[in-house]
Amino acid sequence: MRPSGRRNDEMRPVSIETGFLNHAEGSCLIKCGATHVICAASTGQRVPLFRRNTGLGWVTAEYAMLPRATNTRGRRESMAGKPSGRSLEIQRLIGRALRSCVDMATLGERQITLDCDVINADGGTRCAAITGGWVALRLAVRRLMEDGVIGADPLIDQTAAISCGIFAGQSVLDLDYSEDSEADVDSNFVLNGRGGLIELQCSSERIPFSDESLAELLALARSGTDELFELQRNAVS
Repeated sequence: MRPSGRRNDEMRPVSIETGFLNHAEGSCLIKCGATHVICAASTGQRVPLFRRNTGLGWVTAEYAMLPRATNTRGRRESMAGKPSGRSLEIQRLIGRALRSCVDMATLGERQITLDCDVINADGGTRCAAITGGWVALRLAVRRLMEDGVIGADPLIDQTAAISCGIFAGQSVLDLDYSEDSEADVDSNFVLNGRGGLIELQCSSERIPFSDESLAELLALARSGTDELFELQRNAVS
């Protein structure tokens, strides 16, 4: 039995509120159970040096967790002068995940930056940031098209992410913190709307896992992201 009482294939309640920030070109608040993340997309003309004079755009991300997003206060990373190693790893993942769904030539030589800020954490923050980040990106791209800045839609697919794991000997979908901290296997799956795998992070915390267990986790991830894709479409419709 899961601590939450959920079925093994049951996600936490998920909601996506768009237009959460007044000034961002695209924004949303995504809630996955008690994990809440604000995602904001900002558009700009400056691209990284390696993209200049290529006609190609860029999508990047920044990730941070508020000091009291967890049960004890964490140090504000700006006070440390640089992001933590964990934050850097996660924001690079978010960037890779969202770039996979963008035609950079159609976007043109401009950058979209996704800011993902965790205001309440209960496991799965990187997955929520990717899923909500796509919604913010979709809204920002729509603004560019409505303003006549770009003439065609550069988004070629959806992107969403979900955690899965082996907890108490069972393969389960969408781990909250109580499960994540005790899981035998912990994984994060990033998929596109056609079911293609973009990235897989999977590790055993105790004993090696089998091919069959990995297949079970992937099947759970596909069912979870199917739900998330529908929620994304509803949010931006």
